[in-house]
Amino acid sequence: MAKLTKPEAKAHAQAIEMLVKERLTEDEKEFVFRNWHEGANHINGSAGAFFTPYDMAFDFSFDVGGHRVIDLCAGIGMLSYAVHYRSRFGERTADITCIERNPDYVAVGKKLLPEATWIQADVLDVLDMGLGQFDYAISNPPFGNIKRERNAPRYSGRNFEFHIIDIAAHLANYGVFIVPQGSAGFNYSGRQFYERQKDGKAVKFQELTGLHFDAGVGVDTAFYRDEWKGVSPLCEIVSVDFAEARQMAPAVIAPAISAANDNAPHQPLDLFSFAGAA
Repeated sequence: MAKLTKPEAKAHAQAIEMLVKERLTEDEKEFVFRNWHEGANHINGSAGAFFTPYDMAFDFSFDVGGHRVIDLCAGIGMLSYAVHYRSRFGERTADITCIERNPDYVAVGKKLLPEATWIQADVLDVLDMGLGQFDYAISNPPFGNIKRERNAPRYSGRNFEFHIIDIAAHLANYGVFIVPQGSAGFNYSGRQFYERQKDGKAVKFQELTGLHFDAGVGVDTAFYRDEWKGVSPLCEIVSVDFAEARQMAPAVIAPAISAANDNAPHQPLDLFSFAGAA
């Protein structure tokens, strides 16, 4: 558990008091999102559970469209709330499904975004749930080498964010993710100009899966670096067109996938066999 400062502990306690109410106002929801501390009662470091800063989530939402949206590793629903809030000004409100394994996070999320469908489950089990196809998959997943019970269909390496992107490719037509800059395939945030990465794990993952990581609307996340709780990651918002990748992928790519896997042996599935998709 994190050691909260006195102001953080006081604000977290106020957020808990608000969550007792049957219904929260929009102002109260914002207060909870900004001040309910994920490290107050959980060892979030080992789980990689660090919630997206409030204002950054709303910038993130500009890259998300469509009607059916799935939030993988949803936490208390910060990204989903931003997407839901913005979608209310469109033709129809987004239909959002949130996947989160921590029951405490799910309980808070249901209070903050009752409009979503909340499923308490391991994200690596989602392809077995028969949830159908989504327009968009979104996620601020745990970064790096996070303990897990199984692998994504095509990737068995140690970077958890790539497991999530692989799973999302089997669920949605498009994806938007928050990942470490080193896993983004490009450098934009905190830089004077945009540049593609020429080598490294993200380049390798894209080459072997046929996916292309894009900067979307181009949010400089370095602006929010001091607004995370307990960490200050340099990250990027990555957009991926899964539908285009499915159309452009070469017919035989599966043999090359094993080169991306750097831990336990893994037999890759056919690149675009969609387990659990309707």
